[in-house]
Amino acid sequence: MFQPDYRYLESAARNVEAARIPLYEHLINFDVIEKIMNKEFAPLIWGNYEEKKEFFRNYCAFFMKLGYDTVSFELCIGGILPGGGALGGHKKGVIQTREDFEKYPFNEIPELYEKAFHDIFRALHEVMPEGMKAVGGVGNGVFECVQDLTGYMDLCYISADDPELYSDLYKKVGDMSLKIWKNFLIEFSDDFCVLRFGDDLGFKSNTLISDDDIVTHIIPQYKKIIDEVHRCGKPFLLHSCGNIFNVMDELIAAGIDAKHSNEDQIAPFPVWVEKYGDKIGNFGGIDTDAVCRLSRAEMKEYITDVVKKSVGRGGFAFGSGNSIPSFVPIGNYLMMNEIIREIRGE
Repeated sequence: MFQPDYRYLESAARNVEAARIPLYEHLINFDVIEKIMNKEFAPLIWGNYEEKKEFFRNYCAFFMKLGYDTVSFELCIGGILPGGGALGGHKKGVIQTREDFEKYPFNEIPELYEKAFHDIFRALHEVMPEGMKAVGGVGNGVFECVQDLTGYMDLCYISADDPELYSDLYKKVGDMSLKIWKNFLIEFSDDFCVLRFGDDLGFKSNTLISDDDIVTHIIPQYKKIIDEVHRCGKPFLLHSCGNIFNVMDELIAAGIDAKHSNEDQIAPFPVWVEKYGDKIGNFGGIDTDAVCRLSRAEMKEYITDVVKKSVGRGGFAFGSGNSIPSFVPIGNYLMMNEIIREIRGE
């Protein structure tokens, strides 16, 4: 029977090549998990406390069944932002003007987050299997939270029309996020071997806003949170999709210990390992599109090549370059999992 040991993945995040290649996914769709486990349990997370614990018994059992040393879990700030939803909901942002900004209840958000999610994290703490810890924490980075309140297009207008408001948005959201993180780390940092948030800064060919804006407005806010994570003795993992090579040096200087996300059209995983393996751990491996379409023989060749090019270049953890959404064929995901576990001798 597989015995998880979170130290393998923690080592990878600290840029130390682990004795056993750790598996990692940023996100696995609950439909996929429930079908593999042949059980519906996702709604239990929003039930009473005993139901929350039952959710995590099943959720952790899934990760153990597939050979993961850790369970990926986060709860996102965007889920409790009053008037939020502009990022993924395709609606007008609640903040468009200085007046909107001044009356927005930023100071109330940490308490709202605590009230909404404390018992969920506590339930995970109570049922965490022996040898396993979590990777995750407080979901959504500063850029995603700002967009959730303004919308991406209107944020771009604000940057031109009111540069002071544009700057203040990042500072205020950064302070809000830092407070949430501080509260979270006090109580739950021991349950996590690696802390992370996701903040997609780029698309296929460039960053979503200028490199200068990321360096000036976003990365300083990251650093405050990363410093808090480091004070707890934990490594920090940044998940960020897109072509962000132009700001990687600044992200590394801010203290990120590891980075996740790769897409072959931007750069295959071995490119990330070659560029940054001497500085940070690298998480990812196979493009999610490749998981969807490759035959077993093709996938085995792909994964074997990635592992061969990653060994000896610092800490790395293997999985999809993005996530396992519902459209990924379950058989292909399981095939990927079987191949990498065969490579590591199971």
